[in-house]
Amino acid sequence: MEVKANEVYTTQEVQEILKVSPSTTMRLIKSGVIRTAKVGKQYRIMGKELLRLISPQLEDEVGKAYNKARHWAHKGIDK
Repeated sequence: MEVKANEVYTTQEVQEILKVSPSTTMRLIKSGVIRTAKVGKQYRIMGKELLRLISPQLEDEVGKAYNKARHWAHKGIDK
């Protein structure tokens, strides 16, 4: 699937493009890694934001945010 910079995508479309789970998508949105616009109760993501996300400069930042969220989620389970 080709990502168009000026296209608007839903969270479900973003999940399919990035090949991640719904919970990972929400973690990326809530942590600010993916910038969104909220329309009603739904998020909308610009294509240029997805292109920015998959750029090599952000790869390390995304990994850190994911690991931090994963550690936080498992912290409550391990106790």
